[in-house]
Amino acid sequence: MLEAFHTPGKIEAGCDEAGRGCLAGPVVAATVVLPTDFYHPLLNDSKKISEKHRDLLRTIIEKEALYWAVSQVEAAEIDQINILKASFAGMHRALDQLPIQPDLILVDGNRFPTFRNIPHHCIVKGDGKFASIAAASILAKTWRDERMKQMHQEFPAYNWLQNKGYPTAEHRQAIALYGPSPWHRLSFQLLPADGQLKLPFDEPNTLIPSSKNQ
Repeated sequence: MLEAFHTPGKIEAGCDEAGRGCLAGPVVAATVVLPTDFYHPLLNDSKKISEKHRDLLRTIIEKEALYWAVSQVEAAEIDQINILKASFAGMHRALDQLPIQPDLILVDGNRFPTFRNIPHHCIVKGDGKFASIAAASILAKTWRDERMKQMHQEFPAYNWLQNKGYPTAEHRQAIALYGPSPWHRLSFQLLPADGQLKLPFDEPNTLIPSSKNQ
C-alpha cells in the first residue's frame, strides 16, 4: 500500500525521472500533486507494472491530479552537463511549471538540489512508497516512451520502439553498424570499451536504417 502523503496538511509534489540509464533520447522528469484521498489499486513504481497499466494510469493521473507537469532534457544538454545534473534540471523545470508552489517536495532517490528553498525529502525507492512519486514515475515513463516511439519512426535501425534507448545488445549492435544518431548521448559509452560485442543475431543486416540516417 502506497502512502498517500508524507506530512499531513502539506501540499506535496512527488518527483521522479525516466531514461537516466539510456544511451539515446532525453531524460524525462515529472512532478505530480495528488489529492490526499487519491487511490488507485494499480498505482505503483512504473517499473513494476505493465505498459498497458502505465498508459491507463497516465490518463487517470493527468485527469485527477490537482497539478502535474513534465519536462524533457535532450541528449545534447545531457552531454554538456552530465546525466545527474540533467535529471535534477528536469525535475526543477517540471516543478517550475506548476501553477502553485508546493509546501514539500518528495523525490525518488538519495540526492536533490534544493528548489526555491522549498523543503524536500529524498526517498530511496520512493516510487514504491509514496503515491505522488509513483504517479510522477508513471508520467515520466509514459511520456518518455511515447517520445522514443516517435523518434523510432525517423531512425528505425536502433529499434527504439522496443528498447526505448536502453543499452540492449541489439541497440549496441545497431550503433556498431550505423554509428550514433543525432539523438544518442555521445558522453555515454555507446559501445563496450574493449570493442567486443556479444551479438546473438544471425542476420544483423535486417536492421535497416531510415533513408535520413544513411
